[in-house]
Amino acid sequence: MTFETQRAALADVVAIPVTPFAEDGTVDQGAHRALLRRLLDGGITTLTPNGNTGEFYALTPEERCLVTELTMDEVGDRAAILVGVGHDVPTAIASAEHAREAGAQMVMVHQPVHPYVAQGGWVDYHRAIAEAVPELGVVPYIRSAQLTGARLAELADACPNVIGVKYAVPDAARFAAFARDAGLDRFVWVAGLAEPYAPSYFSAGATGFTSGLVNVSPAVSLNMIEALRSGDFPAAMKVWEQIRRFEELRAANGSANNVTVVKEALASLGLCRRDVRPPSRQLPEDERAEVAAIAAGWSI
Repeated sequence: MTFETQRAALADVVAIPVTPFAEDGTVDQGAHRALLRRLLDGGITTLTPNGNTGEFYALTPEERCLVTELTMDEVGDRAAILVGVGHDVPTAIASAEHAREAGAQMVMVHQPVHPYVAQGGWVDYHRAIAEAVPELGVVPYIRSAQLTGARLAELADACPNVIGVKYAVPDAARFAAFARDAGLDRFVWVAGLAEPYAPSYFSAGATGFTSGLVNVSPAVSLNMIEALRSGDFPAAMKVWEQIRRFEELRAANGSANNVTVVKEALASLGLCRRDVRPPSRQLPEDERAEVAAIAAGWSI
């Protein structure tokens, strides 16, 4: 398999939908579907259910399956689906197999949560998952600056369905070196730290970027990727300036409010409740107005 369709889908805005919760704390299925439709109607064509902005690690196994199934049912053939999987190897494999059965085209393997990760063990972990679903494109989510590009190349030698990388180390120079050590043209490189890092990462070889902000304004994210695709970095930086404060609020205190700020913006627009699950927490009252003002000022 060449996975050309999947590769093309990764070279785009890779949206990470939120998982809205109802008043009783369960997944709000109606709001979830409505938010997905809003992304699709806004022109988004690649979605990652069960990503970090979707509070992957706060969902139960049953809820992660539900989110995958809701997404596949609502989206149909309107977008490519990259399902987030992770945790221990059997759980990750079961999630990947469920994604395949639901009709997804790809899986994104979350960064291992174990505090002790050997580079060879990283390869073993991803290889076990990739080999279980050879029909699916596999995208490792890399957050460790310790991993070398040679290890990714080793993984892809064993598993040709490893087709892309969500690279989320906040160092553009390291990304440029890593991508070239692994094989710049061998993988689709997705800037995994979203719009704030997209211009610098595109200059080094990325062709897509992930986004949580896209939940609030698909148009803003699409404006950035259109500018980057055309090589118009001044235009991309104008978008960067537009979203700077929003992303600073998300990144503050070790990204403590990464999801919270997105949900607060959506709540201010009447699109879902602001509820998040521990270890995230809702914004204090005095910060909500700033988020609402930013969201109201964007072209939605």
